[in-house]
Amino acid sequence: MVAPTASLAGMESGAPIRVGVLGAAGRMGRTACRAVDGAEGLILVAAADPAAVGEDLDGVADGIVVAAGPAEVVEAGAEVVVDFTVVDASRANLPILAEAGVHAVVGTSGLDGDDLARLRSSFTSSNCVVVPNFAIGAVLMMRFAEIAAPWFDTAEVLEFHHDGKVDAPSGTALATADRMAAASADWAADGTMTENLSGGGRGAKGPSDIRIHAVRMRGMVAHQEVVLGTTGQTLTIRHDTVDRDSFMPGVLLAVRRIAEVPGVTVGLDALLGL
Repeated sequence: MVAPTASLAGMESGAPIRVGVLGAAGRMGRTACRAVDGAEGLILVAAADPAAVGEDLDGVADGIVVAAGPAEVVEAGAEVVVDFTVVDASRANLPILAEAGVHAVVGTSGLDGDDLARLRSSFTSSNCVVVPNFAIGAVLMMRFAEIAAPWFDTAEVLEFHHDGKVDAPSGTALATADRMAAASADWAADGTMTENLSGGGRGAKGPSDIRIHAVRMRGMVAHQEVVLGTTGQTLTIRHDTVDRDSFMPGVLLAVRRIAEVPGVTVGLDALLGL
């Protein structure tokens, strides 16, 4: 393991930031590896994925072979590790990074309040940023919905993703509803008396009973609408992601600035000054 002081020394000196990626064989992981490898001031030093141990990264970062897990990434001297795995893997990976004093940028969906509490107690010598959505436009969409919430009586969140996404609703949809509910608890009651399909036809109830609808459809990447209504008017706030490269400016922003946000931070807002 790399001691915390050794791991963070390079970031403090202004040298290139040494980055590792977990979940490197997945779609987001591979895209993150390419983005880091091509970014100024960053160097990809390790990649790990238990599903692809021993493979190369298709021309990314010559000489890097996919390792099994976070221990190997830490041993390679990574100062910041990007985690694009699944929730159970993140729960195992992140304590290892915290113990080693390595910063973690987490793009895994499904971490809950208990997970965040555990991370806050673990990340004492390094920092952790948990990001429901790395698309900067999506971050702004959530902020706009939060600002609008007190001025409307009803609201619903509709999220659309590719048919390979395994969780529903998305972390972005849940985070959006959380922020809207925190901004206003004064929502009109839902007048629906009968739902004509088993399982319901009105979507799931989120915070403050804000309805959330999840669509899984081939041909899509990641899209979300927030629809708000009050007397005589509606407001629709929509964000569309049409390529996974759209997430990479947010990933690189988090990697470069994670040392500035002590402890555990949720979302990119603090890094964007929102």
